[in-house]
Amino acid sequence: MTISRRTLLATGAALGLLTACGSNTGRGGGGSGGNGPRLAQWYHQYGEAGTEQAVKRYAAAYDKADVAVQWRPGNYDEQTAAALLTDSGPDVFEVNGPSLDQIRGGQVVDLTDLFEGVRDDFNPAVLAPKTHDGRIWAIPQVVDMQLLYYRKSLLDDAGVRPPRSLDELVDAAKALTTKDVKGLFLGNDGGAGALGVTPLYAAGLSCVTKDGEVGFDDPAAARALGKLRQLYADKSLLLGAPADWSDPSAFTQELTAMQWCGLWALPAVRKELGDDFGVLALPADGPDGRPALPVGAYGAAVSARSDHKKEAKDFLKWLWIDKEEYQEDFALSYGFHIPARLSLAKKADELKEGPAADAVRYSTEYGYAEPLLWTPASRTAYQDALSRIIKSGADPDSELKSVVRTVRAELARTRKKP
Repeated sequence: MTISRRTLLATGAALGLLTACGSNTGRGGGGSGGNGPRLAQWYHQYGEAGTEQAVKRYAAAYDKADVAVQWRPGNYDEQTAAALLTDSGPDVFEVNGPSLDQIRGGQVVDLTDLFEGVRDDFNPAVLAPKTHDGRIWAIPQVVDMQLLYYRKSLLDDAGVRPPRSLDELVDAAKALTTKDVKGLFLGNDGGAGALGVTPLYAAGLSCVTKDGEVGFDDPAAARALGKLRQLYADKSLLLGAPADWSDPSAFTQELTAMQWCGLWALPAVRKELGDDFGVLALPADGPDGRPALPVGAYGAAVSARSDHKKEAKDFLKWLWIDKEEYQEDFALSYGFHIPARLSLAKKADELKEGPAADAVRYSTEYGYAEPLLWTPASRTAYQDALSRIIKSGADPDSELKSVVRTVRAELARTRKKP
């Protein structure tokens, strides 16, 4: 299975400690030929052409270790989680996390010292989920994000301004809906999967607070989710599109006037529509709300079972902190992403103008990432409730009360000593 960097935003940041990986341990294979110890480096299999060749080129340029890149098809998260429990896994590896269990279980190495003098240059939204108890456990590689795309000409023709609140989004979607075009596409499920907890953040809330408490036990949460139901009930949403929300084709083919999608789609949208589009965060809801959008980042980590932990850390510092030209190349030459370093995002020519520049600004001003304490069980309970609210008209208040109980139990579980 070939996947792209958008997967981390579609599936969430937590990893489970699941089934064992195959017999390929990753310790063998062709290396870079550098001096020093052999380091096995794992990546998930990207769908973006040129990425594999690029990371192998980076590894080959390192002369203080012999770095063997492993391109890992299949369920990478399961493979990696299982391999970290053995002595035959990677030394350095890409991780959609690491998870709280992996950190507390001593499976990954503390990388905090690598950030001396540069910590403030990393996008804080994507650095936060790599941080636990004040220590950093992975180096963010790039920033991916989701956005609301809108067709300027269609809004102008309907006399609709880009929405500044969830109420305006509901009204705009209804006004833009015609017999041929729907006002908004949030995914074929009505938005539960694509939006996730973003409406909570747009209401000024969170899924889990910085103090480790439930962040949405508030009437504002039910109010915001009820507006997603209103979009569905108004028949303003495109449903049953040929491709789901992560593909921009519904938007570029004018099946919808607005679509929730990702930054990765921006080059394709620009190719089809030229300058006839803009991007927004999910608009704010209520007096305490603010625009919100999810951001995520794969990170580079070191296995605690590596025989060469110091050398592995040295390599990651060289690649993801010192070699800025590689970091910019990785973000922008194979797909479309934002460098994790604020200084690199600011100077990248591709990100200086138009919607791309807006996206960079939104990622720092309005971006959030799911915290480590938002566990798979909490996420599933919330997603199921949101789906019932949107598609079945279930009462948001009662649905959320049930989710709050589940999340409180999960938070209590995570507070226990491992």
